[in-house]
Amino acid sequence: MEIQKHFKLAIQILVYMLFIFLIFASTPVVYVIIYAVTAAILLIHTLFSKNKWKIKLMFMGIYILILVLQQIYINNAVFLNDDFGLVTLIKKVIAIIIIFLPYFVRYLHYIYTLEHQFTIGKHASITFDMLASINRRRNDLKGNWDKGKVVLSKDNITEIAQDIPRHSYFKYLNKDTLSEAFFEACESSLSDEHIYIILSSTGSSASELISLFTKKAYNHVSLSFDQDLKTTISYNGGENVTLPGLNQEQLKSFHKKDDASIMVYKMKAPKENKRRIIKKIREINDAGSAYNLVGLVTKVSIRPNIMFCSQFIYSILQVGNLAYFESVNTKVKPTDFVENDYYRKLEFCYEINFKDMEQSVREV
Repeated sequence: MEIQKHFKLAIQILVYMLFIFLIFASTPVVYVIIYAVTAAILLIHTLFSKNKWKIKLMFMGIYILILVLQQIYINNAVFLNDDFGLVTLIKKVIAIIIIFLPYFVRYLHYIYTLEHQFTIGKHASITFDMLASINRRRNDLKGNWDKGKVVLSKDNITEIAQDIPRHSYFKYLNKDTLSEAFFEACESSLSDEHIYIILSSTGSSASELISLFTKKAYNHVSLSFDQDLKTTISYNGGENVTLPGLNQEQLKSFHKKDDASIMVYKMKAPKENKRRIIKKIREINDAGSAYNLVGLVTKVSIRPNIMFCSQFIYSILQVGNLAYFESVNTKVKPTDFVENDYYRKLEFCYEINFKDMEQSVREV
């Protein structure tokens, strides 16, 4: 088990190193080789598959077409261009992503095989469960494709790209953002011996992009010291008002799309535990912080106060001796706070659906 764990870690490190190497590559040679090797592997695999020649030729043609398009893109759009900085970075990230495009086609090939290559006879059979599984995978694929087209729209990608330069993976950007009035409100909440965990589906471009990979509706988590959420806090992008890092959050900041919503849970927290958490938040505010944007992928923090939202909430619960499940803080997802509540430490308080709220206001 320990060997398997170290093997997985070694593979992850190699993948990260390859990603960094490709990002900083100054020539297209490495990309060209990876594209060519991938195409060769899939062509050979398809050639020796049990599909009919018509199907083999169709998929082999697709792999060759993808290879040609990859080569055109890497040689003409990335390395024969005068773009610098962020634009080049985005183009290289796209070049890395399209490495997996042939494998996506291979997955479609696999689905096709499942649907069309079964024979009913004494040597093979297909059950209704297998058919249901195939149909479910196809529907999931279509749903992900439809959602991906919206999330990866030009406007969303532009918004995310424009926000990236505001972040730092190495230095603290946000400092003394939290006011004394905020800390006074936190101290006033000590009579309520609970803390409140808020899961939100905000609809921001970054949140929607994250949901493509997590397959979760709720992709942000915050903490409040009072039930009315006047002391809500988390790590975020700063809403273009403050710098990315530890920031106070307002209820309106969760409402970025029509169907945005939040789920509020409470957990018992004695005064002394809350004081410990408030003290730690003050220390972070004084020392400085930054949003761990890169850590969402690498699952690594270079400095202690560079975190993403779920990493911060889990870490701060540990400070207050209130953590109720075991995990590495960089691997915690927002929904883990509810899904991993095995000992039922959380109590559901209420849900706010902003669409229903707006409709109620209009009716009044």
